[in-house]
Amino acid sequence: MGQCRAMNDASKQTVTGGDVLVDTLIAHGVDTAFTVSGESFLAVLEALRRKRNQIQLVTTRHEGGGAFATEAYGKLTGRPAALFVSRGPGATNAAIGVHTAKQDSSPMLLFVGHIPSTSQGREAFQEIDQAAMFAPIAKAVLQPNTGAQIAAVTACAVALSTAGRPGPVVVVLPRDLTDGAVDSHDVPAFSARPAVAPDQSALDQAAARIMAAKRPLLLSGEIVAIQDATRDLMALAEAMGAPVMTTYRRQDTFPNEHPAYAGHMEINRLPYQQQALEDADLLIAVGSRMDGITSADGTVPGKHQALLQIYPEGEVLARCQADQTLLSDPGAACRALAGCLQPMDTAWRDGLHRSYLDSSEPGAVEVRGAVDLSLVAKDVQRLVPPDTVILTDGGSFARWIHRFYRFGQAHTQAGPVSGAMGYGVPGAIGARLARPDQAAIAFVGDGGFMMTGQELVTAVEQNIDLVVVVCDNSVHGSILEGQRQRFGVEQIYGTRLTSPNFADLARSYGCAAWTVRDSAEFADALLGAMSHTGPALIHLLTDDRDIAPFDKGPDAV
Repeated sequence: MGQCRAMNDASKQTVTGGDVLVDTLIAHGVDTAFTVSGESFLAVLEALRRKRNQIQLVTTRHEGGGAFATEAYGKLTGRPAALFVSRGPGATNAAIGVHTAKQDSSPMLLFVGHIPSTSQGREAFQEIDQAAMFAPIAKAVLQPNTGAQIAAVTACAVALSTAGRPGPVVVVLPRDLTDGAVDSHDVPAFSARPAVAPDQSALDQAAARIMAAKRPLLLSGEIVAIQDATRDLMALAEAMGAPVMTTYRRQDTFPNEHPAYAGHMEINRLPYQQQALEDADLLIAVGSRMDGITSADGTVPGKHQALLQIYPEGEVLARCQADQTLLSDPGAACRALAGCLQPMDTAWRDGLHRSYLDSSEPGAVEVRGAVDLSLVAKDVQRLVPPDTVILTDGGSFARWIHRFYRFGQAHTQAGPVSGAMGYGVPGAIGARLARPDQAAIAFVGDGGFMMTGQELVTAVEQNIDLVVVVCDNSVHGSILEGQRQRFGVEQIYGTRLTSPNFADLARSYGCAAWTVRDSAEFADALLGAMSHTGPALIHLLTDDRDIAPFDKGPDAV
């Protein structure tokens, strides 16, 4: 009898703070997590093991890779995944993804296993003031002070990551709290993100301003993507008869073949776009925070034109200081405005769309090397399913894809607005987990691949189908081009790279691989990579004379 009682007592597992945290995540809809494991959150790992049928855990090889995968997941689903890292080096490595999520308005959760609460403030082993470090780049930094607070803090973090303007939330987890027993296992009930509806008087004022404009131009931004408001924006554009430009790296927020589409607000603006921005008397920023590239470092809007900004967070509206603001989710505002506007003459709109189509055809840019990235983009367009997620890493090569690939569906683009190199490979992992029914192709430069390319091993381990195209010109392209233009070709310094044979490297990771030296070889390589089960890599040897598809190379990535 005594032996049976002892066995029953042993079978009762102590509920730890780690258990409560994982149960709260599951209850609040988080079903995917990434990690580079650490001893400071062992109880959390044990809880994830127990609940592995309810929340998937993917172990990446570097915290920066895990952070990029987590960001891409949030960007493409509108809901956060979780990243678990250790204190000190783990947290600092993950910071690049937190910054990326902040600038991209992507929901993301970062949990940092920390030193015991009794040791804080003594510069203990690997101790960092997490709040001070992450405050400028995170939406919030939270920390439970007792085990009883873990559930509430975790629930708050999930809610904050999607509220208003979405973004990354960091939760600091003292080890003694996640290891310790928790008496109460109550998990706060999940509540959906509250909608931000437009005020009627503000809507009336916005409608009046739009109807008074002669040449209004719509700018489609990040919240259109995150809230899946493309159809509502299309309805507004069609009701107005107005053109639409997509903001930086948000080309999938409006179908590029639509007659209202006027192109992408890339780092380099094409002449017809520059003219359109001059001719417009009203810019309507729909779900865009008017980031630095979209606004050309604050020079858009110009002094001659008004800005109407539609955004669901007052802090962004206050910072931008538009001539008129509409605090609202973009979909609700677009639907309301579409119902009360009259279409204008579409001649201007139609002319801009024709200019876009002409500018996005191969042959629009002189190519000197054997690989023409405009033809590569068109091969991808022709050969892959239209819902394929196209990811572009930081680097000038990405502008070829941005210019010549036409996005036709929502949730098919991912790339860092911050220009963070190393995004592509781990981002593709996050994309495939976020949208498992859609293929993913990541374009990454040789420099970016050398930062996080080892995450291909993660894809091999998880048996994730994805394709990585390494655009290898053996230089840091945009920086070299800036040197070439400013100082002359003889003064190029610190921007040339020596890289491995990327195809051989990929095979050593367990991937299939192809090498392409001429544009004509790419289609067969792509078909082979797409038909392969598991990750595949195409080593694309490009020419450093073809840095970007514009007459003048810029000095930014």
